[in-house]
This record gives sequence, structure tokens and C-alpha cells, in this order.
Amino acid sequence: MRALIWLIGIFAFAAGMAMLAGLNEGYVLVVLPPWRAQLSLNLLLLLLVVGFALGYLVIRLVRRTLALPAAVGQWRERRRRQHGGQALRDALRTLFEGRFTQSLKFASSAYSSGESPAMAALLAARAAHAMHDDTRYRIWLGRVADLGEEARVARLMTEAELAIDHRRFEEAAERLDTLKQAGHRHIAALRLSLRVASSLRRWEEALRLTRQLRKHKALSDEQALPLLRRAHLERFKERAGEAEALAQLWKEIPADELADRRMVERVVPLLADAGQGALARPTLERLLDAEWDEGLARLYAHCGEGGGDAVACLAKGEAWLKQHPRDAGLLFALGRLCIVSQLWGKAQSYLEASLNLAPTVETHLALARLLEQLEHPEEAQRHYRAAAERVAG
Repeated sequence: MRALIWLIGIFAFAAGMAMLAGLNEGYVLVVLPPWRAQLSLNLLLLLLVVGFALGYLVIRLVRRTLALPAAVGQWRERRRRQHGGQALRDALRTLFEGRFTQSLKFASSAYSSGESPAMAALLAARAAHAMHDDTRYRIWLGRVADLGEEARVARLMTEAELAIDHRRFEEAAERLDTLKQAGHRHIAALRLSLRVASSLRRWEEALRLTRQLRKHKALSDEQALPLLRRAHLERFKERAGEAEALAQLWKEIPADELADRRMVERVVPLLADAGQGALARPTLERLLDAEWDEGLARLYAHCGEGGGDAVACLAKGEAWLKQHPRDAGLLFALGRLCIVSQLWGKAQSYLEASLNLAPTVETHLALARLLEQLEHPEEAQRHYRAAAERVAG
């Protein structure tokens, strides 16, 4: 329908122009000595229109011809960028597929094409690292460094991560410190820093980083718990025997982290060995009142030693005994507390009751030492032998 309308319009325009030309009787005299020419006005108008059209076409053709080298250059640039982009995508794909040789080849091609050279060089470095080709790995990292600030953060993160994979923790720590000084403290950097701190046994730093990651929801409570436990335990082990230092470390632990029963169970003996077992008394009582635990109950004996209030601890323990009369750990703790309070008969009764419920090396030894004090050497030797047999077994 549209074509028909155009066709009718063109014929109508042609008919109109023919009628106007028929009515026009004018002429034009062109003088160019020694020549003269006389033309009808209609012919002159037709020649002018045709001449204008031809001139326009010639000018367009010349401009197109002159612009042809630039157009060819742009076309080649587009082709180069397309090939480079495809090579970069292929490098990434083959790296994820584990085809590191192919990935290195594609990344080299992308780098040569100039398509995202920093990313191409980083992909090539990762592929070379996966192939254990340290020479090419260093070469490609050097090329990334030559690009300046364009990929500085990505380069440092890559170097840190790959250094950790090869257990070069000092090198990784140096790269991460550089990032930290530049103000880059994002989650990925904190995670790498935590791995480095744990590997280099920098437990105070590991503790701080774990708390930061937990605060930012980058670690769940279940993930953070064993990391915090290990950091606390290693810090206490490093200060083993230093009473004041251990006391200070214990006081620095937040209340929510003291809710970790397994950590408390392993740290309290270290405190007790340094004569600071009484510090753990409020924590142990709170945990045992909330939920009973035989292992923690056994440790309660340390709370009355080394300057602790053994009588008050004994009273608290005997109150628990009414609720847990057959708990071997609690009976052992009461026996130790009675020894500290010099209640020899009660101590022997509690220890023997604990031994009947759950014979352990620790209970045999405590009872043997008590019997030695009570001048029963034969019975003491029997318990020493029983302890030795359990150790040998």
C-alpha cells in the first residue's frame, strides 16, 4: 500500500512538472566570446539539477576514497579487539577447566593484542604458577608491574594468594602489608592475612583478624569458633608458666568467647600450672550452671588451688553433687578440693567413688599421693601400678 502511494505521488509530481514546463516559454542566452548559445529555460534548469547531483556524487566519492585508509584501520582495530577479547575469555575458561598450557597460550595472545593487558598478564601468571613454572610466573608478574597502577591491587592480591599456595608466607605477608598501608582492607585481603598470621604463628594478629571477619559476617560463628579457640590456646601455650601474663590473657578474653567450653577446658590447666586456677572459677561455675559437663566439672578442682577459696569451692561442688551424684569428674574435683582443705577422709572417699565410676590415670595418681600422705605405702603403690598399667595399655 505504501509503495502504491509513493508511485501515485511520483506520477503526479511528474505530470505537474510537465505542465509547468509546457507553460514556460522563456530562454537563456549564454555568451562566451566568440561563442554564443541559446537554451530554453527548462533545459537549463534540468542541466543545473543534473550537474548538482553529479557534483554531489563526485564529492562524496572523493571523500569516501580519502577516508578509506582510516576506515580500513578502524576495521582492523575492531577485528584485533574482537580476537583479543575472545582470547581473554578462552584463557579464563581454560584456566577454570584446568588446562593451564592452553590458558597460558590464550592469555599470551590476548596480551599481545592489547586487550586488557593487565588482566591477560595476571591470567598468564596464574596459569604459569599452576604449571609450577616459576620463571614464566615471575616474568608475567613483572609485566603486570610494568603497567603501573592499573592493576596494582590485583597484582598484589594474586602474588599474596599464590605465595600462600607455595607456603611462602613471609612473601605473602609483605604483599598484604603493602595493601594494608594503601588502605585496602577488604574481606578477601583479611582472609588471606588470617591464613598468613596463623601459618606464621602470629596468634594475636590471627585473633584480631578472626574477630574482624566475624564482625563483617565473612565468617559464621561456627567457622570462627575453632579459629578463636586455637589462637587463644596457642597464646596461652606461649606464656606457659608466666603467671601474670597468663592472668592478663585470661582477663582479655571477651565473655562471648569464654562460652567456648572446649577452649576453657584446655586453657584452665595452663592457668592452674601457673597458680592462676582461681581466675577460672566464675567462668566454670557459669558454664556448669547453664549446662552440665563432666570434663569442666573435673577442672573445678583447680579453682580452689593456688590461692583460691577451697572451702567455698567445696561447698559449691557439694551442692552440685546433689544433682549429679554419680558424676566421676565432679567427685574427682571434690576429692582434690578436700585435699587442699586437708579433709583427708572425705578426700579419700570422693576419690575412691570417682575411681569406681570411671577409673583414670589422674584419679589413681591423686589417690596414690593421698595414701602416701596418710602413710599407707602399700595401697599407694597399688594405685601407682594401676596408673602405670593404664598408661602402658
